Amino acid sequence: MSYADEMFIQNCRDILENGVWDTAFAVRPRWEDGTPAHTIKKFGIVNRYDLQKEFPMLTVRRQYFKSAVDELLWIWQKKSNNIHDLSSHVWDAWADENGSIGKAYGYQLGVKHRYPEGEFDQVDRVLWDLKHNPASRRILTNLYNFDDLNEMALYPCAYSMTFNVSGNVLNGILNQRSQDMLTANGWNVMQYAALLMMLAQVSGLLPGELVHVIADCHIYDRHIPLVERIIQNAPYPAPAVRLDDTVTDFYAFTKNSFTVERYRCHEFSEKIPVAI
Repeated sequence: MSYADEMFIQNCRDILENGVWDTAFAVRPRWEDGTPAHTIKKFGIVNRYDLQKEFPMLTVRRQYFKSAVDELLWIWQKKSNNIHDLSSHVWDAWADENGSIGKAYGYQLGVKHRYPEGEFDQVDRVLWDLKHNPASRRILTNLYNFDDLNEMALYPCAYSMTFNVSGNVLNGILNQRSQDMLTANGWNVMQYAALLMMLAQVSGLLPGELVHVIADCHIYDRHIPLVERIIQNAPYPAPAVRLDDTVTDFYAFTKNSFTVERYRCHEFSEKIPVAI
């Protein structure tokens, strides 16, 4: 089975069997009908994915890999905070009348900062360090800018990436303050695995481990029947994901730079309610 499936099933079962409900608290998220959206959660889940063994893509439920990469590039490459620059509609509910999500996600990565070597935004600083200073233990990005939180439509969930070069291998740690397991787990894991592949390739490195640290790992109350059905599906082997090896500039990648081979999955057509 796909290792991503194994982790997803294990995490979901652990949450459902051993998790803690937040029903004793007033919660911010609401369903479309105004009902409070409560969750059952586990605190501090850590998953490790070795990209040299297989690409972490769920098969127990169909994953839309190119849409996930498109959103990743919207944040990391375009450094945009406007949904009109994004092909999918995953951010529509949080955008204002002009399409802006405020000073969130891509906006933060695009802000320039001064360093002894010159002025860089966060992404360009990572690219510079990977090429010129790979032994650095300071190669990271952080979207959780406290000065700008009041101007963000949504506080960043996946808020920090730490990169580490070991020999000729690029590893990364994705820190996430909160994760909706049904809608976001498979999506985020694919995205940041793809990011490691792209950054490694343009830096002359090999992609290694993606470590995913989730502080509040939860399943929403109305998602439980859907999750219970999905984790009963028999997983297929992981697909192969190839990256166009002629691309040497991070800003030249597109969602079509990736090829997914031998992807078998269980179809999932039910509409998933999203808490806002």
